[in-house]
Amino acid sequence: MSGILDILNSDLGKSLVSGVATQTNQPQGKTQEVLSMALPVLMTAMKRNASTPDGAQGLLSALTSKHDGSILDNLGGLFGSGGVDSNVISDGSKILGHVLGNKQGNVENAISAKSGVDAGSVAQILKVAAPILMGMLGNQAKQKNVNTPSGLDGLLGGLLGGSSTKNEQSFLESILDANKDGSVIDDVAGMLLGGDKKKGGLGGLIGGLFGGKN
Repeated sequence: MSGILDILNSDLGKSLVSGVATQTNQPQGKTQEVLSMALPVLMTAMKRNASTPDGAQGLLSALTSKHDGSILDNLGGLFGSGGVDSNVISDGSKILGHVLGNKQGNVENAISAKSGVDAGSVAQILKVAAPILMGMLGNQAKQKNVNTPSGLDGLLGGLLGGSSTKNEQSFLESILDANKDGSVIDDVAGMLLGGDKKKGGLGGLIGGLFGGKN
């Protein structure tokens, strides 16, 4: 199974990157960098949320109804001359709020610090990308006839595992509940920067952004 980052490098992914970059007035290279970090983070958060029966059922329902993959049928139209419809961006905001909860701003700040894209632009990129990511998942679920929590877990795990390097895993584990206490984000400062001591000043900044203990 192709991983989510492999999909990002496909024709569909290139259309996504190009469209999101135009919508948010960001360079394509920076947009791809933000998405390559953000999509696995969002999927890992979804996988954790879907580890409960209610969470799994909620995601399955979303993937078989509103987010069934139809958004992918006309990405050119979605990113047309008028830009992305405000309803799509509003939907993206709701998806991010549901998946990341009150840690959404912390995730955006972390990706901003690592990519060099300002946090406001990261937020906009994620709002546009979230419904399309859900559409990708819905399309995969439909193709593979996924309709059970275990099938959903396998789908998400396969999409994550298909592209995860050790480096990516360290980023994911650092940004998503590293100490498994149920909080989406805990102590990210050290692992987020890959233990690079030369970036201690930035590491301190990120530690401040994440506020230590909840």
